[in-house]
Amino acid sequence: MVCRMFRIEAEVDKERRDLLRTRLRDTNTAASPALRAMRNTPHERHNPVHVWASDDTGELAGGLVGHTWTTWLHVTYLWVDERHRGAGLGSRLLARAERIARDQRDCRGSRVETWDFQAPGFYRKRGYEVVCVIPDYPPGITEYTLTKRLS
Repeated sequence: MVCRMFRIEAEVDKERRDLLRTRLRDTNTAASPALRAMRNTPHERHNPVHVWASDDTGELAGGLVGHTWTTWLHVTYLWVDERHRGAGLGSRLLARAERIARDQRDCRGSRVETWDFQAPGFYRKRGYEVVCVIPDYPPGITEYTLTKRLS
């Protein structure tokens, strides 16, 4: 057995982060036929999806920020100003992002993470199913991961 000495550091280093990301991507691609088949295709890249709603004064009333990768839409943020909640705006923003993902980017699924006090019920009403529950993430809060097939 070979004994080696390593220096372990804990610091933010964007250059090494990028190198690590590249090396992990290469390792994963070599190990996975599915990821290998995706190389150098449009599905390989994270492509942003932004959908915005403005009120009649031009102020931000709500928005959705996410991205597509492989054949999935990932909803990162969905927010509607309190004054406009209950009017269907969140549903319209989500539906628009799903249409973009499905019709323009050939996505077959959508995923989102949300906390128990945010919107798990909102997503369930729109066809999403809970696939993961993490209690106490962060402490006192439950995180849900939900997915939906886009057909």
